[in-house]
Amino acid sequence: MRNSLTIILILCTLPSFAQNDLMDILDKETEKTTDYTVQTFKGTRLVNGQTIETKGKNELEFIFAHRFGPMSGGAYELFGLDQAYVRYGLEYGITNKLGVGIGRNSVDKTIDGYVRYKVLRQSKGESSVPVTVTFFGNAAYLASPKTSDASYDIQPVDRMSYTGQLLIARKFTSIFSLQLMPSMVHKNTVDKSIENNDTFLLGIGGRIKVSRSVAITSEYYHRFDVVETNPYYNPIGIGVDIETGGHVFQLVLTNTRGLTERAYLTETTGQVSNGDIHFGFNVTRTFQMKKKAEKS
Repeated sequence: MRNSLTIILILCTLPSFAQNDLMDILDKETEKTTDYTVQTFKGTRLVNGQTIETKGKNELEFIFAHRFGPMSGGAYELFGLDQAYVRYGLEYGITNKLGVGIGRNSVDKTIDGYVRYKVLRQSKGESSVPVTVTFFGNAAYLASPKTSDASYDIQPVDRMSYTGQLLIARKFTSIFSLQLMPSMVHKNTVDKSIENNDTFLLGIGGRIKVSRSVAITSEYYHRFDVVETNPYYNPIGIGVDIETGGHVFQLVLTNTRGLTERAYLTETTGQVSNGDIHFGFNVTRTFQMKKKAEKS
């Protein structure tokens, strides 16, 4: 009789132990889950500047950026539409975190190349990170003016400039994202009477999603330690992003015609109060060069 009671008690407690073991396993699995934030921004461009987004591995992005002349030109210049400044570029994702790009700008015949690397990625769960951080580095060669047209002997090294940016962004909700952009631009040769070789800036930008395929973006960069006689202004811009399949179409209004970091960060000639606003657009198209792999 005693043996029978013992067997009955053991059988009754087995489901409880099994349930506890199952719950422990589920708890451990839940603890190990990390949810990564996606689409903080829709593309790699905010307005003129860069975002924290990187291309996926083996993805190739074609970038066509276009700026018209200042609207202050009036009807004679068709409010800037008679003038055109363009940049053609390509960016390739070596990995899901690392990408490289190259481009050509018609404004001042600039050829530029860059690298971007995602250092941290916003996430929650077992690995909780509050922001996404991407490093962006750019080198540019200014081909204008021609050596024969210059007032002094220009060496190739004089035409080089370099930009370093730390892009720090957080997606607060599915609608709102914010980004900070501490930046530095170095020019090998400058006119010391109006600017320094090194320019330090702090940029801020954001994105507000309006619908599934439309968002409003904006950005502003403030320059520090600017020479008093410097003729340039702080760049500012606002845009509308429209997503259509593999394309991202951006309509922009900005006070700069520059399409490379050196140009729009340190050589913005437009004064907003005078109506020096440039209308323009960015068009990006992404191509999958190899079989798509899931992002890590």
